[in-house]
Amino acid sequence: MTQMSAELAATFLAHARGHMGTPTESSALEGLLCRVWEDVRAQWPEVEMPAERFIRHLAERMPAAGAEERLATRLEQLSLSELYLACACVQGIGAATVAFDRHYLSRLPGMLGYLRQPAALIDDVCQLTRVKLLVHTPEGAPRLNDYTGRGSLLSWVRVTAVRIALRECGLEKPTPDEGVVEVLESLPAPGDVEMDLIRRHHHAEFRQAIREAFTVLTEEERHLLRLHVVDQLSMVELGALFRVNQSTVSRWLKSARQTVFNETRRRLQVRLGLSPRDFQSFLAAMDSQFELNISQILGEEDARARR
Repeated sequence: MTQMSAELAATFLAHARGHMGTPTESSALEGLLCRVWEDVRAQWPEVEMPAERFIRHLAERMPAAGAEERLATRLEQLSLSELYLACACVQGIGAATVAFDRHYLSRLPGMLGYLRQPAALIDDVCQLTRVKLLVHTPEGAPRLNDYTGRGSLLSWVRVTAVRIALRECGLEKPTPDEGVVEVLESLPAPGDVEMDLIRRHHHAEFRQAIREAFTVLTEEERHLLRLHVVDQLSMVELGALFRVNQSTVSRWLKSARQTVFNETRRRLQVRLGLSPRDFQSFLAAMDSQFELNISQILGEEDARARR
């Protein structure tokens, strides 16, 4: 291996906070990090930054790993090219800021238009978002420094902008434990072995049916579900954004979910050919996965949108 690859491995190990998971041989680690570096540089050839600076940035943001979790698998779950761009922006590299403006911030007005806020407010939100994400302050680094590569950068930027829109609406933040009861109540109860087997065996069919069911939703319904399920906005926050009361938001969400559920149920019953009793058991086993799959599918939409 080259001297550069050895230096990258040493930098990574020095800053990975001990969250390495399954030990990786030095030669394999060097090769892996060199491939990561080559891949991210290929995505942003106009953005020049020292390799060691990015590898340190990456290492400091690696999530904790299980004892048997391989580093390569964990890296595959990150949006490394977007993490590279974010790192370069935080470092104040001009070409990175230009790319971030062009590929991300320029899309915010269109992405926030459905919030039904005045155009002037949307413009203010976009400007404030840019400042918050890119500008160093006496208090610390730009907000973009907090992006870890887990999830779409475009979605992450949108969430920041939505939070700023809430503040500009003059809405007080919800209490920290708001929604905790609903979350606890939605957790699946311990199931028996038979239900677990049904869930595992039909997981792919269930996910595909939800994906297809989403095609019957309007764009507005998709946006609403994204804000609530992915961005985790409360009823209070959604009501302020859409300028309606909470009961209206609740009705919209219930209608959208019911549409997806009914369409998912229709497609699954035809596809799996289960008896009515088996089908009800199947739905019971799948119910706890419903929100998770919605969140994942919406996240995939964000990933496709940034390409």
